[in-house]
Amino acid sequence: MPTPIQPQWPRKVDIIIYPGFKALEAIGPMSVFEYANIHLQKKGKPAAYDVKIASVQVGSVRSDTLMSLDASKALSTLALPDDAIIVGSRHIREALQVNTAISDWVADVGHKVHRLAALCSGAFFLARTGLLDGQHATTHWSVAEQLQKEFPSVIVDADAIFIRAGNLWTSAGVTAGIDLALAFVEADCGHDLALEVASDLVVYLKRPGGQSQFSTHLLSQKTTQTNIRQLQEWILAHLHQRLPVAQLADMAGMSLRNFTRQFHLEAGVTTSEFITSARMELACQLLSDKTEQRVSMKQIAARCGFGSGDQLRRVFQQRLQMSPSDYRQRLHSTG
Repeated sequence: MPTPIQPQWPRKVDIIIYPGFKALEAIGPMSVFEYANIHLQKKGKPAAYDVKIASVQVGSVRSDTLMSLDASKALSTLALPDDAIIVGSRHIREALQVNTAISDWVADVGHKVHRLAALCSGAFFLARTGLLDGQHATTHWSVAEQLQKEFPSVIVDADAIFIRAGNLWTSAGVTAGIDLALAFVEADCGHDLALEVASDLVVYLKRPGGQSQFSTHLLSQKTTQTNIRQLQEWILAHLHQRLPVAQLADMAGMSLRNFTRQFHLEAGVTTSEFITSARMELACQLLSDKTEQRVSMKQIAARCGFGSGDQLRRVFQQRLQMSPSDYRQRLHSTG
């Protein structure tokens, strides 16, 4: 297997588009790299990224919106970038059929570029070449089942925001491309610069909730039954308390049996799973906060409603395969 090229400074980044590409998936990462350059230049340092829009051929390329982008570079195996980012499409089957040249290019250079990323349904371009066989990958939740069915050798994680497998990166849909680009900036330029860029864009550097596409806050917002949604909002504000399901059923004015059934229908998870996930998200948020670095695991556990530090550790091991201490260390380390 070829060794990926070692990037020079500035990193050459190609954002690869095609007719019908998702506009925000191209604009988001492009903005991240541009803001990173701006902050570096303010510090008297050279720009870190030389970004180009690439396609099968140069010229204007229409997105899935009214906007078009001008591709200034044609894909070539003779002029490789350090990093390549392939955006997704709302109509990925059609995109794969029409843009076979992109798949061919990926097959030729997949193990040569330093980082090859596919955003959202762009993961299908990588999967089609076999690069993702035996690898963990993610995509937008709406096409995760399709990706797994069409490419059974890929280990699809429909819950993750982004996943790295060697030099291959995949991300969830649309705004998750910003998360992935911020991870690039953190690896290249350090935590502090990535945090400055995230602040400019008013987004999380690390989303709370263990990098999940499906947060309990989002599940609550999608709940249509008013009393269940109001109760979910109350739960999210009182995670430090004991939350017996029987008590919650009383608060909702429902029998325990009917409450558990209705809650699962609305949220797609049991009440206990919802509470545990919400506590996990809050713990991740506290552990990622620099101002909370001196707070002990016992205190974190108490503030999130876990019975003990041991229970907090068990949940982290089950869901993230790491301890809370390791999670905190990874978030606050650079590169």
